[in-house]
Amino acid sequence: MTSVRSNPISVPSALSLGDVLLRADAWVLREWILKRRATVIWLCVLFVITGAGAYGAATGSWRDSLQALYTGIKLPLVILLTTAGNGLLNGMLAPLLGVNVGFRQSFVLVLISFAITSLILGGLSPVALFVVWNTPPLTAGMQLSAPEYGFLQLTLATFIAFAGLIGNLKLLPLLGHWSKSRSGARNVLLAWLCVNLFLGSQIAWVMRPFIWDPAENRAFIGREYLRGSFYETVFTAAGRLIFRD
Repeated sequence: MTSVRSNPISVPSALSLGDVLLRADAWVLREWILKRRATVIWLCVLFVITGAGAYGAATGSWRDSLQALYTGIKLPLVILLTTAGNGLLNGMLAPLLGVNVGFRQSFVLVLISFAITSLILGGLSPVALFVVWNTPPLTAGMQLSAPEYGFLQLTLATFIAFAGLIGNLKLLPLLGHWSKSRSGARNVLLAWLCVNLFLGSQIAWVMRPFIWDPAENRAFIGREYLRGSFYETVFTAAGRLIFRD
């Protein structure tokens, strides 16, 4: 049994780490974090870039290839910026809630959760592309109040929310290795979910890795993105679908 456990720990590769992440093998992940932290970090960053990039490109293709390129770059960038901010905040919250992790370990744990999220998004990218392909094409004359615009916004956002929830829930067994009780691990996970939601959504609003107003010119980051909020847009899109004539 000892030799079986030692092999995956000694040389983490992209395939072995991806398998361990999706299976949430807490024992192996904990050993890798302690002994091969730098390798784990770079492989997780690779998963974020490829998985989230593929999903972003699929969603952006509803407009055109340039939009697909922009979205494929911005979605991984949003995730990495959120990881940096949440790693700091969660490192302060965890000891208060009974989980003994420092800032470095907190950063790696948050990165692992987003790497899992990105792997799931990469797997969902063909589904997103199928939805985009079967939605009426986006044209400059399409209004933001159009039902197909709201439908696609909510569908793609639901995919991201689902992947993010699974990515965080996969951390629960791993947090248990640093916690004195299961309730402490659950409390930390709940706090991290809230922080990820609020900080991540606002970073996403500024970077705007979504399909924006078709009447506006294409821009990587526009000045108009500083107006409004993510939640306002989601509630408005839901209202168009529910209360439309």
